[in-house]
Amino acid sequence: MGWGGIARLCLVNMAIGGMAALPLNLFNRLMTVELALPAILPGLLVALHYAVQITRPAWGHRSDRTGARVPVILAGMAVLGAGVVAAAWAVSLPTGAALAVWVVAYTAIGLGIGAAGTSFLALLAIAAPDDKRGAAATLAWLLLIAGAILASVGVGIALEPYSPARLVGVVAVAALIAFLLTVLATWRMERRGDAPPETPPLAAALRAVWADPAARRFTGFVFLSILAFHLSELIFEPFAGHVHGLPPEGSTKLSGAKDGAALLGMLASGGLAHLRIGSLRAWAIVGCLVSAVGLMALGAGAPLVPATVTLGLGNGLFVVGAIGSMMRLASSRASAEGTTMGVFGAAQAVAAGLAVVAATATLDLLRAVLPDGPAYGTLFALEAALFLAAALMAARILGPAPVPAAIPGE
Repeated sequence: MGWGGIARLCLVNMAIGGMAALPLNLFNRLMTVELALPAILPGLLVALHYAVQITRPAWGHRSDRTGARVPVILAGMAVLGAGVVAAAWAVSLPTGAALAVWVVAYTAIGLGIGAAGTSFLALLAIAAPDDKRGAAATLAWLLLIAGAILASVGVGIALEPYSPARLVGVVAVAALIAFLLTVLATWRMERRGDAPPETPPLAAALRAVWADPAARRFTGFVFLSILAFHLSELIFEPFAGHVHGLPPEGSTKLSGAKDGAALLGMLASGGLAHLRIGSLRAWAIVGCLVSAVGLMALGAGAPLVPATVTLGLGNGLFVVGAIGSMMRLASSRASAEGTTMGVFGAAQAVAAGLAVVAATATLDLLRAVLPDGPAYGTLFALEAALFLAAALMAARILGPAPVPAAIPGE
């Protein structure tokens, strides 16, 4: 597939990013501020939507078995959109009814992201030639972030003046736009008339993936690195306020600087890998190491902006290296691309959900016995240690024995 087709297909990730951003940002704010509910509630709901994504291998296997990934992507986006609209509708309900609807809605959100996201990555892994996978991964993540920004800003503007009824209407329009964008992105992306490949049952397919040393070790790398990646997600802006005294607008700008540095890291690693300057896994390792340096600097009280930019840059380098490597490993397993990507996605979802709960709970415990600075510093040190462990694991994967067939030419 050429760059035009790859770019069009990656619009799926833009749609997913837009829908996934609303539960993390807008609904979180509405629950904790407008509804004055405990902050742990949206945290648990987000953890639920990650936990449901353990079904990713099943969705990937289904797309392998049928040989049709686009229908799974479209169905996943429909379920995701319905879940987001239901979560918005629940804001206007009494608390008890709202809780029941939110549980169902966030379950649907997790199922939709798992189905659409896994099948999208599997299709992209097949569609992108080997020498374009790093750049394709960069484009996919850039559009994911762009979708999140556009949805957040667009919905925010359309919500003025805010009311629960207006919220449902605006979110419904956003969900419809995301679905239509997905239809456009996937139109005629798969050949028709091909016989479905011979695929073993799900249990046998999972055993086959897990029997591959490269896939098994890379799954461990995904779990460790994503656990580290998400540990600071919910504590970074509180850290800027508690330790450095930044007001809300200041911490938001600092998060923007972190995201901007991450985008720069994505562009750098994707572009350099495309020019064959370093491999995808090498940039994943470098990203883990740079992220660890940024975290240790934050915990040690280094100047805030340089340490934040270092962390963001490392995150960006890591993301493209890791996702590009996932695509390469998945594409090396003919007729099992979706199952393999599903195994990696399940590890990612479990790690992210665990990180969301563990970070906030650990921070509460640390702040109960330590001043704010050492409490945050301890958590950042733990996160840095996880990144270092992930880098060591990725370095083992880079060895000649584990994955000679997974990364030909490197």
